[in-house]
Amino acid sequence: MVEIPFNKPLITGSELETISDAIARLDLSGDGHFTGLCEKMLQRHFSCSKAFLTHSCTAALEMAMLLLDLGPGDEVIMPSFTFTSTANAVVLRGATPIFADVEPGTMNIDAEKIEPLINPATKAIMVVHYAGRPADMDKINSIAAANGIAVVEDAAQAMGSTYKGKPAGTQSPLSALSFHETKNIVSGEGGALIVNDPRYEDRAAILREKGTNRQSFLQGRADKYSWVDLGSSYLPSELVAAFLYSQIGATAKVTTSRLAAWGRYRSNFQSAAFPGLGLPEQVSEDAVLNGHIFHLLLPNAERRPAFLEAMKTRGIQCTFHYVPLHSSPAGLKFGKTPHGCPITEDTASRLVRLPMFFDIDAQTVDLVSAAVVDVLNEIAK
Repeated sequence: MVEIPFNKPLITGSELETISDAIARLDLSGDGHFTGLCEKMLQRHFSCSKAFLTHSCTAALEMAMLLLDLGPGDEVIMPSFTFTSTANAVVLRGATPIFADVEPGTMNIDAEKIEPLINPATKAIMVVHYAGRPADMDKINSIAAANGIAVVEDAAQAMGSTYKGKPAGTQSPLSALSFHETKNIVSGEGGALIVNDPRYEDRAAILREKGTNRQSFLQGRADKYSWVDLGSSYLPSELVAAFLYSQIGATAKVTTSRLAAWGRYRSNFQSAAFPGLGLPEQVSEDAVLNGHIFHLLLPNAERRPAFLEAMKTRGIQCTFHYVPLHSSPAGLKFGKTPHGCPITEDTASRLVRLPMFFDIDAQTVDLVSAAVVDVLNEIAK
């Protein structure tokens, strides 16, 4: 019986009201009233050129690859420690993911490992802000600029995070957000493409509307509504947008709450000083995370199954995370790993994630922390 869940989706209390409003408007397909409101809120939050609501972060990543005109023969460098959507967006265009190793303290792509992977086929670098902690964007952008390649941020987990005082997801021309129910701000399923370079705006609108110029037609900028480019159905329904509208305004409050829990977890484990236990890097002035995930690196991989089972027995739901993409069946088929990913292999096999949600209180964090140390001591005997 799970008494402390790993995750609880945020509910602000006004979702039913906004969904009822959307129903009353009898305009339930995408790109309606609430879609527009959400996009304006995101544009204010990110100070971006344009925000396009999508039905998932996966859709936003696919749009980004279309906007880069990715195709067969192209390569995109990305961390192996990420969700399949990061790589699928590349493979679906006939291009090849090139997997890079990560930093053990952040689980973000190691900027030092990027340049040796660049060659004439390299079209872009996909940066993943793991657990909401922004990667070293200054260094990555510098490498990209020196080699004339694009940067795209997979900021699925990073709503509310900042890099050098600016929202994560604004340090590249294109970035993708997720509002999946496991994220800090949710709409069940959902996402957004953040466009920081206005050159991509018009085409992004076309791609999202099945390759048509519908938006230009509705705005009176085109006299016909026709198929003009590649595209797909990337819009969420108005019901999803209405739910999300109730959530975006809570970003600051949610971030503050989760960071308090994140900091308490880390302080508890610093005090416990369990031998060989790896902690995530502390918040820095440059990269301020959003408390999306609190993870630990166990002393060795062999202990993880017993650890997870013992925590479950205590009514505490913990879990691991990604299987490194470079070692997965599809990764071996579609991707390349020119220099190996030894840090990824080691850390991914030892990583566990602890319960983290908006209203987790200090007492619960302390209870989980104490249980972790007790279980580690038990299985170490």
